[in-house]
Formats: sequence, structure tokens, C-alpha cells
Amino acid sequence: MMTFVRCSLALLLFALLFGLAAEAEGPDRTCFQEAGHWQPAIDLGADMAIVYGVNDSFADRVRQWREKGYSIGMMTGIAWGGYDDYYRTADGFKKDEVQTRKSGKLYMHGDSTTVGYNVPTDAYIDYIKQVVNPAVDLGAQAIFLEEPEYWAEAGWSEAFKEEWLRFYGEPWQEPDSSPDAQYRASKLKYELYFKALREVFRHIKERAAAQGREVECHVPTHSLNSYAQWRIVSPMSHLMDLEEMDGYIAQVWTGTARTPNLYRGVQKERTFESGFLEYSQMVAMVRPTGRKLWFLADPIEDNPNYSWRNYKENYECTVISSLLWPENYRYEIMPWPTRIFKGSYPKVDLDTKSDDREGIPADYAAELMAVTNALNHMDQDKVQYDTGTQGIGVLVSDTLMFQRAAPRGSDALLSNLYGIAMPLVKHGIPARFVQMETLTQPGALDGIHLLLMTYDGQKPLKPDYHEVLDQWVRGGGALLFVDDGSDPYNRVREWWNDEGKNDALPQDDLFRRLGISSEQADTPVAVDGGRVYVMNISPTRLAKQTEGAERLMQAVALMLQQKGITLQTRNYMKLRRGPFLIASVMDESISEQPLSLQGSFIDLLDAALPVVKEKTLEPGQRCLLFDLDWAAAHHATAEVAAASCRVREESMNGSTFSFVTRGPENVRARMRIRLPKAPETITVAPDDTEFLSAWDSSSGTLMLECDNQAKDIRFSLQLQ
Repeated sequence: MMTFVRCSLALLLFALLFGLAAEAEGPDRTCFQEAGHWQPAIDLGADMAIVYGVNDSFADRVRQWREKGYSIGMMTGIAWGGYDDYYRTADGFKKDEVQTRKSGKLYMHGDSTTVGYNVPTDAYIDYIKQVVNPAVDLGAQAIFLEEPEYWAEAGWSEAFKEEWLRFYGEPWQEPDSSPDAQYRASKLKYELYFKALREVFRHIKERAAAQGREVECHVPTHSLNSYAQWRIVSPMSHLMDLEEMDGYIAQVWTGTARTPNLYRGVQKERTFESGFLEYSQMVAMVRPTGRKLWFLADPIEDNPNYSWRNYKENYECTVISSLLWPENYRYEIMPWPTRIFKGSYPKVDLDTKSDDREGIPADYAAELMAVTNALNHMDQDKVQYDTGTQGIGVLVSDTLMFQRAAPRGSDALLSNLYGIAMPLVKHGIPARFVQMETLTQPGALDGIHLLLMTYDGQKPLKPDYHEVLDQWVRGGGALLFVDDGSDPYNRVREWWNDEGKNDALPQDDLFRRLGISSEQADTPVAVDGGRVYVMNISPTRLAKQTEGAERLMQAVALMLQQKGITLQTRNYMKLRRGPFLIASVMDESISEQPLSLQGSFIDLLDAALPVVKEKTLEPGQRCLLFDLDWAAAHHATAEVAAASCRVREESMNGSTFSFVTRGPENVRARMRIRLPKAPETITVAPDDTEFLSAWDSSSGTLMLECDNQAKDIRFSLQLQ
């Protein structure tokens, strides 16, 4: 413990001597995380560099990234990390504080023998407070404590047994001894990491305030969907109850979104659709609260055994699905740029034996930079949807994570969720998750016409949620409840059954408030100004049936009809965000019809940044386009419309258009610039920068090319 105290004091002195004190808060719309020092090959030009991990090199890494113009964040794990000085003792290893399976096997992080998933005891929380001190003292404007994770199969460590007794006031039970014990074990895990983050975040805020500053506190986390399917418990939306909690990074990427699920009885990867629903859930947690949210998409993934072709296809699935949520405009553009721009991967998927590997293809590197530059401009106030019916919500609860392990884990493929959410997306409907735990926030159900919900696989933590739903339905809302009441976790000791003293189901309380009974199934029932429809079937059964999606959509159409709304479906989703057109055409949908877009577009998913007059998408394809015609009608006469580098300081001064570029070395910078006429002269500084240029009169754009440099390059275009 004292090691970190001395380290923190030394770093504070270092900061004062070498000018590392905090600067004014900088922009943070784009960020990335990196554990290493600044290198020219990973100079991405984002707003914020999140310096990962606190060790002897931390101060020097902060200094380097700050000198290059980045705002500074710090990230470290809250459930695991390089914390050997805590876990290593004179007697060996603190096994009692590591998450433990019934077999006695410890949950270690990856292949590590020293980094375990911890039980957040009071002593461990105090240790983490010392870990974060250097980040506060060196002026980080934001601290990110990532992945508060407790495995559902864990719960046998001595530390957890002690926490059980303290929390419940009764002796520990083996979590797999009954559904009730498993539910209570998961609820305790949920509260333990809530407490840990509360205590550490309060410490951060108080330490910063004592220095006359403010520091934001954020949690990078998988989506609720991912954690539930991967059998992990985390505090998720509960963190919105913390005043000290400023927001999340939505850790959605190929590795999470490609997890197979079931639709119409077919199990397979559905990366775009699953990613869309993961981002939907993350938005649901912050929507009523106004906190910050960054969307992550990873150009590769943690599994290092796929080909670049595979990574590229799945990256495009996730980044396009993220862009279909226009209320969000902050992005972690990538994690670990070193492993992307300097790593090598198999030429053939899952080829783990061959040494036939390659670094990132030049075109993919350029495409990544073109997309990341565009991400800096997604805060657009002119938004236009071309999708199926909007205003359809799906209610989700953090308790999705409470029913994932023995003795009666809910459906392994999370069909209790996907059984009602996936059909909506496959019909082109932008399914909007509504987080149950935020229902009591003002406006939580604003814009929702029809709400789908189930208690199969999840449960209501408080009766307050039913009061909100009752009022909403009576005020004109339509509720579609899909459940057959067979979930064994309905019988856990909770508020709806008077702590197990009767046989009531959680929905019984809701139905009582609404004045309906479970016998009134399979037909809409009027409740004052609203409607309720109880489908007496589990979502998991719907997912397994070839006709299950159609059964659900028929009920959806009927409920909308009750409100005078005609259900609209598509085999695609398309969205305009200012000049950007985002679209994805889905397979397994209502038709195999391609989507054709006509106009004058720059294709941002093509490294050459070509201008195309027509873009046709077949099922399973997607696009990100810059609409030149729209820009000409709404923007200034000159702009860098697309670039595989970061572009800043665009300015039109008289007849001279100028801008500054910057990007990672070894990546070709292509810039397509919209201009009223071809430039007469082009100058560049440094003046030894070699570049190519070509004017395209048909689109009114200039193409400039040069090699990216990890420093500013200024272009000046004289138009007359």
C-alpha cells in the first residue's frame, strides 16, 4: 500500500517540476486507449489519449501524449489488473480474495497466473484508491475504471462468503443449490461492484477538489446483453444512481457482437443486428440521465486468429450499427492502436499453426482513418430516418445477469431477450431498449408508443417500476407482455412474493395495478387510454420456432393498430446525419431486395474515397457515405468532405482555403475536398511534403494524397 502513496507523492512533485499540471479541459468526442508510449505509427489525432495503467512509466507516458496535443484520460481495471503488489504476500498469494468456482479453481484474467478477478473487499477498494491517485495528481481530466466483472459461476471464495453474511445477515449458501441462492449470489455481486465504484469515485472527486480541480469518472463496460450472455454480473445501470458517475464507454465490438444467437430456430452470428441491440442498451442507461457515453468499435478483436478480411467485415458491421444511434456522438475510435497498426494476423481465419501472417493492409488502415475522421463530425442536428416504425421499445433489466448459472440458468443464447428484440431489428425497426432501472427518471418512456416486455430471464428489482408502467399505459401507452410464467426464478425470495411467503409471480403485481388478469391472454385489453396484450408464450420458444418472429410481429402490428398506427417494415435501416448517409441491408428479413441509393456520394468504406453516383447494397451489406449534394445545399462552399487522416482548422480566408492534417505514419492520407472551382495553386508546409492532386470536375472535388505524418501538415489552396 505504501508503495503507491510514495509513488503518488513523487509523481506530484515530478508534475510540478516538469510542467505536467492539469490543463483546461479539452475536447473529448473521440478517444482511444493505449498502454504504451506515444509513437508516430499510432498518432491517431483523436481528442483524448486514455493512458492505460499506472506504473513507473505513467508520468512519462502522460507527458508524451500531452505534448502531442492530446487531452489526457487514465484507464485501469477495477476487477483485475497488474496489481501483484496487492495480491502477492509473504506467504504467497491472496487466493481468498480471487473469484472462485465450486471446484476451487480461481478465475484468472486470460492466461495470467498472477492477475485474478477480485472480490472487491474493503482492503482492495482502499488499494485501488491509491492506484488512481497518480492520475488525479498528474491532471487527468477523466478516469476510466473498466469492466467491473463478477463471474456468475463464481461465489465460493472465503471473501465472498464473508460479504454474503455481511450483506444478507444469514450464512452463505452455495450459489448452485437453488435458483434463489443463485439469484441472491448475483445480486450480491452486483452490489459489491456498485459499492467499490462508489467509494473509489468519491475518493477521486474529493482528491481532485482538494487540488481545486474536477475530474470526470467513467466506466468502460460491455453491454448488459453481452454480460448476460457471457455469464458475468456487473452493476450496469445501477451506476446511474451515483452522483459521482459521469458516464460509460460502450465496449461493443466484434468479439461481443458476433456471439451467436437464435432467430427463427437458426443459431448463427448476427454481428450487425446484435451490435445494434448492444448499442441500444447502452443508450438506454444514459438517455434519461444526460450522462456521457462513448461508443467503441474495434478494428480487430481480442481473438488474434482471424484474418484482416474477417476483422474488416465485422468492424464495419459494428461501426455502422453504432452510427444508427444519432443521439450519441462520442466514440472510442479504437482500443490498443499498437496491436492494430503494428500487429500481424493470419492470412486464413483461425489458422493458429502457420506462420503465414501479415500486418494491416494499406487500404484497411486508410479506411479506418477515414471513418475515424468522420466520427468527429457526427454531432448533426439534421437527422432523417428511413426505417420501419419508430417508437417501439423493449424493456430490459440488469437482472438479466442474475439468472445465468446453475442450477437453472436461463437460455444460454439469451433467447429470452433476443426472442422479442431480434424480430424487430430484422424487420427494419430501430428497437429502442428501455432500461427498467431508469423508469423512475423523468421522460424515461418519452417517444415510446409500444413497449415489449417479459419477466422470462429477468425480474423487477423494485415495485416502483410497475407504478410507472401502470401510469404510462393508462395515459395511452401500449404494452405487449410476452411470458408464460414458467421461469423458475419467479419463486426467488423477493418483494413481489413477500420474500417467498406466497406463490405470486412478478407480473401479478403489474397486472393487479392494471386491473387485468393473466387469463386475459392473446387479445388486446383496454386499460383507460392504453392497451395491454399478454402473449402466453416465452420469448425463448418464439426464438426457437421458425414462425416465432411472425407471431410476434403480428401482435406488434395489432397493438400499433389499436393506437391508429400502421406497422411499417423494411429489410434495411437507413439514416441521414447531416451529410452522412448510413445504411445496412439485412438478410433473414422481409425480402432479398437490394437497396439502391442515387446521388453524388463519397464512399467512406472504400480506401480510395471514390465519388459514386449510385450505391447498391445487397442483403448483408452496409455503407457510410458523404452526400456531396446535401453538403452543397447546406454547408459552406469549401470543406474537406472526407479524409484518411484527422483534419482540423478548416478556414476560408478570402479566396484561400486552408486546413491542417495529421495521422499515423505509414498510412496513406487521401483527402477529397469539395470546392467551388479547381484551385490555381496548392502550397503545403512543411514545404518538402510530397503530394499528388487531381481535380474531378463532375463532382466538384479535389483529391489530395500524401503520406500521413505524426505532426501537423498545413495545406493552402488558392482558388483564384
